[in-house]
Amino acid sequence: MNQKVMLRLRMSTHDAHYGGNLVDGARMLALFGDVATELLVRLDGDEGLFRAYDAVEFLAPVYAGDFIEAEGEIVHVGKSSRRMKFEARKVISATPKVNESAADVLIPPIVVCKASGTCVTPIEKQRVKR
Repeated sequence: MNQKVMLRLRMSTHDAHYGGNLVDGARMLALFGDVATELLVRLDGDEGLFRAYDAVEFLAPVYAGDFIEAEGEIVHVGKSSRRMKFEARKVISATPKVNESAADVLIPPIVVCKASGTCVTPIEKQRVKR
């Protein structure tokens, strides 16, 4: 099992939570949740249930206007759980000091967040909900 899923999107001013248009780190975790959902649908035909992160590292700031790639993969398939790892990368960086619409393509991209966690299968999800 080496299936990967990747989402790419631009952070908007609605994502900015702090001064200077800084995006809250929790936004990266929300992206990882979307990636996990797609991985589980592809594997099990069901969204499953994200159980827990066991590691999260915020490595670089993200700002409104930045383009982020959020990628995840299932690294272990158990009877009732799926173990996943995630990485978010900044691939385009807004450069508002140049002008409001300026941006730079980042080669290589900057890793902004890494995480790993566990999801439960549809059958286990039903048991947990009871």
